[in-house]
Amino acid sequence: MKIRKRSFEADGSGSIKLEAIDLDDWWVLYNLIVPGDAVMANTVRKVSKAGRGGKSLEHVKLKLEINVEAVDYDKEASVLRIRGKNELENDYVKIGAFHTLELELNQPFILTKEHWDAVALDVINQAASDSASGAADLAVVLMQEGLAHIFLVGRSMTTARARIEASIPRGKNGVTALNRFFEHVLKAFMKHVDFNVVRCAVIASPGDMKDQFHRYLLLEAERRSELKLIIKNKSRVVLAQTSSGNKHSLKEVLDAPDVMNLIKDTKAAQEIRALKDFSDMLLNDSARACYGPKHVEVAQEEYMAIQTLLIADDLFRNADIPTRRKFAHLVKSVKDSGATAHVFSSMHVSGEQLAMYSGIAAILRFPLPDLEDIEV
Repeated sequence: MKIRKRSFEADGSGSIKLEAIDLDDWWVLYNLIVPGDAVMANTVRKVSKAGRGGKSLEHVKLKLEINVEAVDYDKEASVLRIRGKNELENDYVKIGAFHTLELELNQPFILTKEHWDAVALDVINQAASDSASGAADLAVVLMQEGLAHIFLVGRSMTTARARIEASIPRGKNGVTALNRFFEHVLKAFMKHVDFNVVRCAVIASPGDMKDQFHRYLLLEAERRSELKLIIKNKSRVVLAQTSSGNKHSLKEVLDAPDVMNLIKDTKAAQEIRALKDFSDMLLNDSARACYGPKHVEVAQEEYMAIQTLLIADDLFRNADIPTRRKFAHLVKSVKDSGATAHVFSSMHVSGEQLAMYSGIAAILRFPLPDLEDIEV
């Protein structure tokens, strides 16, 4: 994310000119833009124009300002759509007319809010900082016999990029089928894994499938000139043991010491550590761990007891403004008390795990056994 310009009023309202530069930014913006905001951007519209040969359709560039009523993130198409009424007069879209605005990468736009809370500003600043430092996390090849997935773990999203399936028979024919399967995985690897972006690539599987594919990968890279980039970055290809080749085993990959060491200063790694610390505390000293909006709110507002807050970003997408502000106030209160607040992406594996605890949890400074008696 690039921040082009800021303009704020004393009451907390104002606008920021932004530019999304990678796919992770779409998820940040999806959680940031809510009904009641305004988005101004250039767009292209097909219009009918009369000419010598009759009417024809032409593409016309125009600027619109949409009073946001709905935001849709199309993960498959990687498109963010803003729906609402146009508030900017032009020759082609009337004021008050409904319109859908599609935001594009590397296209500046202006986001205006009636109130910019601390969480929204932190999200924007963090996204801009991560983009400036090129802070991508890793690529994961998760496989088992006859099945492979390729995932990209970014700052805000874990996205599935490829799924490869093949039947691997036993015996002599199985060797040929396995090599053919590895070749398909290799092609997908080269298509989706960019070592200029990711910090490392993890090959993970149960058994020795990962070792077999790793050997195949390096042998083919030595043999083919178009794969020399793999040899150059072979120290950044690490192996990890998992219980299966399915998506749920991503957690095991991210927990692996070799992987954590390579991504230890990234947002994803920090979230994973915080979630593990919470799970351990819940198991070993349950009076110093709590989850659920009511229990967490009481722990902070009445006792200032929170040491580490874990909260999912989708809680801030609540259409009810007082509810959004309540969660924003909670995060600010935790930080102001000198504690740590982690805003988890619900599109990450760690965010999916946090959702099982209602999307909000906390590690406490001291035991609060009476929290369990609070009705929710």
